Amino acid sequence: MWRVSLLLLFVVGASSAYAQSWPVKPLRWISPAAPGGGADFTSRAIAGKLGPAVGQQVIVENRGGAGGMVGVELGARAPADGYTIVLGTIGPIAVSPSMHSKMPYDPLRDLAPISRAVVAINVLVVHPSLPVKSVKDLIALAKTRPGELNFGSSGPGAADHLGGELFNMLAGVKMIHIPYKGGAPAMLDLLGGNLQLIFSTVSTAKGAIDAKRIRPIAIAGSQRFELMPDVPTVAEAGLPGFATDNWYGVFAPAGVPGEIVKRLHTEVVKALGAEDVKKGLLGLGIVAAPSASPAEFGAYIASEIAKWGKIIRAVGLRAD
Repeated sequence: MWRVSLLLLFVVGASSAYAQSWPVKPLRWISPAAPGGGADFTSRAIAGKLGPAVGQQVIVENRGGAGGMVGVELGARAPADGYTIVLGTIGPIAVSPSMHSKMPYDPLRDLAPISRAVVAINVLVVHPSLPVKSVKDLIALAKTRPGELNFGSSGPGAADHLGGELFNMLAGVKMIHIPYKGGAPAMLDLLGGNLQLIFSTVSTAKGAIDAKRIRPIAIAGSQRFELMPDVPTVAEAGLPGFATDNWYGVFAPAGVPGEIVKRLHTEVVKALGAEDVKKGLLGLGIVAAPSASPAEFGAYIASEIAKWGKIIRAVGLRAD
């Protein structure tokens, strides 16, 4: 028994000593998206503050593909030594487990949650020809025209797609999903009158909103967006329980020493609190929203997987 106790003391002591000396070399930050866009900007904004804070360079590596699953898998399979960080988004973390029969990683088992980072704001926008000015108007119209209204998305399983499906479910209506290869092509079809509405990111929609080429009806997330203070949330506007927070979070491979996870959480929160970072993110329709602790973020992930799993099963959405 005393030998086991000594062994445990040795392991704990070695882990603590390792954490105290970390980091002694550059860190690798995996962004599961192509350069440009919200995930990439968020990664680089945080990495730019994290490097000086820990005294080492943080190298951002763009590894897009499979809706973010390629980059997340790389992060999950990396050594648990504290030198690999991965940005996980709602798709590959909370949505993909219910859409794929086989996953190359388990988000709850193979990743160590550090902190939620941001929420990319989505806004429900409609074509001006649609005779609706509120969520209640849209629900009433959709009920009189089942299967006639189309909503576009950036692809199956994306936040804008799931927003439409959640709206259908809670409102008891049937709007038809039209998937595109990205938010920009969907927005072009909305502007052209080929779609009636989109749960678009603010960054994609704002130019057309400002030019009054589309009409914002409601914010799709759980809170209003400060740059659009007069636009209510969908829940406030007549559909209680609706919220699609399109979040990005920071992870390490499972097994990273707890002291390193705590240090990373502290520095990520500090980075997101920097005024230049918050201002830059806000201009893209992205709001800093760090978790109070890694444990809180872990509980949030579990709740998101359960929430979206229920919706995906209800609509029969599968990727394979």
